[in-house]
Amino acid sequence: MGNRAALKPGSRLECKICWWVYDPALGDPQWQIPAGTPFADLPPHWRCPNCDCDAEQFLLLTDD
Repeated sequence: MGNRAALKPGSRLECKICWWVYDPALGDPQWQIPAGTPFADLPPHWRCPNCDCDAEQFLLLTDD
């Protein structure tokens, strides 16, 4: 994701490699990221818990 600062706090993002979705409402238990943590606030070393790709491989999901 190019500009993390432009993301809304509740934005959900999907890994373009394995399709795993980061939902801030759920956080990421594998990385011990608490629920309520926006994608923009993930630590720089955070990686997809499913396929281990970096955060730059995530694409913004639109809510219908």
